[in-house]
Amino acid sequence: MPKNLRKYLPILDWGRTYSKATLSNDLIAALIVTIMLIPQSLAYALLAGLPPEAGLYASIVPILLYAVFGTSRALAVGPVAVVSLMTAAALGNIADQGTMGYAVAALTLAFLSGAILLAMGVFKLGFLANFLSHPVISGFITASGVIIAASQIKHILGISASGENLLDLLHSIFTHLGDTNWITVIIGVSATAFLFWVRKGMKPLLKSKGFSAGAADVATKAGPVAAVVVTTLFVWLFGLSDHGVRVVGAVPQSLPPLTLPDFSFDLMGALLLPAILISVIGFVESISVAQTLAAKKRQRINPDQELIGLGTANLGAAFTGGFPVTGGFSRSVVNFDAGAETPAAGAFTAVGLAIAALALTPLVFFLPQATLAATIIVAVLTLVDFSILRKAWAYSKADFAAVLATMLVTLGSGVELGVTCGVVLSIMLHLYKTTKPHIAEVGLVPGTEHFRNIHRHKVETDPTLLTLRIDESLYFANARFLEDYLYDRLAGDAPIKNVVLMCSAVNEIDFSALESLEAINARLKDMGIKLHLSEVKGPVMDRLQKQHFISDLTGKVFLSQHDAYTELKKAAV
Repeated sequence: MPKNLRKYLPILDWGRTYSKATLSNDLIAALIVTIMLIPQSLAYALLAGLPPEAGLYASIVPILLYAVFGTSRALAVGPVAVVSLMTAAALGNIADQGTMGYAVAALTLAFLSGAILLAMGVFKLGFLANFLSHPVISGFITASGVIIAASQIKHILGISASGENLLDLLHSIFTHLGDTNWITVIIGVSATAFLFWVRKGMKPLLKSKGFSAGAADVATKAGPVAAVVVTTLFVWLFGLSDHGVRVVGAVPQSLPPLTLPDFSFDLMGALLLPAILISVIGFVESISVAQTLAAKKRQRINPDQELIGLGTANLGAAFTGGFPVTGGFSRSVVNFDAGAETPAAGAFTAVGLAIAALALTPLVFFLPQATLAATIIVAVLTLVDFSILRKAWAYSKADFAAVLATMLVTLGSGVELGVTCGVVLSIMLHLYKTTKPHIAEVGLVPGTEHFRNIHRHKVETDPTLLTLRIDESLYFANARFLEDYLYDRLAGDAPIKNVVLMCSAVNEIDFSALESLEAINARLKDMGIKLHLSEVKGPVMDRLQKQHFISDLTGKVFLSQHDAYTELKKAAV
């Protein structure tokens, strides 16, 4: 089979070695994940402001497409909390929830996100996601988790409230506290407490009662389903929907319908920026989970092919009644822990969800929205990690400032501005660090050929020789910094006759930096000082030799710093 075909269709690779044992493991994993996804999919659809069935639809065809095009053996694709919140934030400016225009806008957003991800994968632009630093992503996800949890309080209280940021949400909730439905509160608080206990205490309890670890694990994963079943029966038996308890209501009993996004320029233009942000955030979250799980089994993830897999999944969602999707952390971990061996486990999960969409949707008519809110709250609070502030403060004040700013902007102004702030801060942080590269004056460690910082180690130096190790590539943003640093160091130091720039850490020198080196060479020549280079990497040297800089250099290019030190020290004697 052509290698390129297997590269773009990973199913042709792992499918060749598929066995009965693998099938058994994938089916067990699919059963567990399906049980978990039924209430979660309904909940995330409501979080996105869409009918609950949209969550099921977004979890069927996208999973099937990812199984064909994705490279992760354990990643479970579908609606996730952060992307659902970003979807609601983006669509809230376009149309009112519950309208046809809102649903069509969700389809269009999924289409744009899929097209962007697919294009990034085809043109191998996965590296663009690296502009979002990990601390900034952590800050954004933590703040988003807080907003998501706060947005569900209205369902726990049985009131109406709205707002795109934490302040607006809390103000709206406080304003409507008088409308609180206490029956809903009892259901919501009980479901939340039960789900928290399921996560922490159910498995140890079952194991202490003699259950096997596997059976206890399955029962724990099925905890949300138990909450759904019990609260639904409770509402139905006692007719609580007639007493103000809000329920899911009628859910269409059907497979995902064929749908068509709106390709009007006005709508696509309005959704383009949110689609870009959703694509980047979704990809970063997905690839992080996929690589973490793959490393545990020494498997390989292809980031560019992951973009294609996620892109086709979102396109599938756009044409089957869904909304933007990505790889979810919790469901992927459950899929992995349950023994999933290949992406076929996701395909079997899709079949299970399709059966649920056909046969089980009438059973959720009396499902209280408070239970779904409890499911979301318990799921997203695992994403909240304020310890990132403490860790960032201890390691880097600049990273701390970026994390804190991202959190505050997200909480105060909403997720779109928050993630935009995160992207800008990530780039600015990188530029800030590289515009002032670390430059060390080095000397010879006695008895060796190693050179180290004169302020950190006891080293040999020569008064006529100045060696500077540049610990960063040289480009337009930091070239002038090198000039200023060198001239300040040479001011008033008359004995120096030779300057060596140690380039062992320099991977690139752009044209602006080359002009700075030429200026340094000319300036030092006027001062009677020779400029030398040492340990220049091959690709860097190839580019320098294309210009006249090497021929105009007043000194030499040495293979090693030790050669430079030895020769120049002898010449000075």
